[in-house]
Amino acid sequence: MRNLHNPVMGVSIIAPHTRTARSVLAIPLILIFALCLAQGTFAQPAPPPPSCQSAEHRQFDFWVGDWEVRTADGKLAGTNRIERILNDCVLLENWQGSKGSAGKSFNMYFGRDKTWRQTWVDGNGGRLDLSGGLDGSDMVLAGEMPGRDGSSVRHEIRWTPLEDGRVKQYWRVLPAGKDKWQDAFVGFYSRKAEAPRGEDKNEHVDSP
Repeated sequence: MRNLHNPVMGVSIIAPHTRTARSVLAIPLILIFALCLAQGTFAQPAPPPPSCQSAEHRQFDFWVGDWEVRTADGKLAGTNRIERILNDCVLLENWQGSKGSAGKSFNMYFGRDKTWRQTWVDGNGGRLDLSGGLDGSDMVLAGEMPGRDGSSVRHEIRWTPLEDGRVKQYWRVLPAGKDKWQDAFVGFYSRKAEAPRGEDKNEHVDSP
């Protein structure tokens, strides 16, 4: 402690030692710093979400667009709009059949297992879960689901980008106990601005 005399006021002021005063003043600063840490003020910022801009995430982009879908003989099967959503991480399918059916699917590439996955749901209560990836330039997704009789049915859908800008979709199924695949649907996607076309009329096609 030091005794400081103020000649103007005529009084003496007892002041604390300089080192002690600094220590006393430092205590509130320590408390403020601790409080800021507790509230996350000085915490590290959260890491950014994983990027979905890799080449693998863009493998299915040839399916993106607003499409008119026809069978091989040129009959309208429906329309389908495929759009990127959720920071381009997901492809959302919006199917509208020409006979009133409707459905949607969510398609996403998972980097952890390097696999594409699709979950399809429709207005009749149906669901289909598929997984797979590129086979050459084709996207091939497959999975097993119970059939109407409860037995397992294997589904495989192949999307092929054609040289003229269209996309061919070939869906086939393999019922349990069978050794021969059956066609479920063959369709050709043409962008709505383009004139619709079929392909080989001799090709077997089952419309949905």
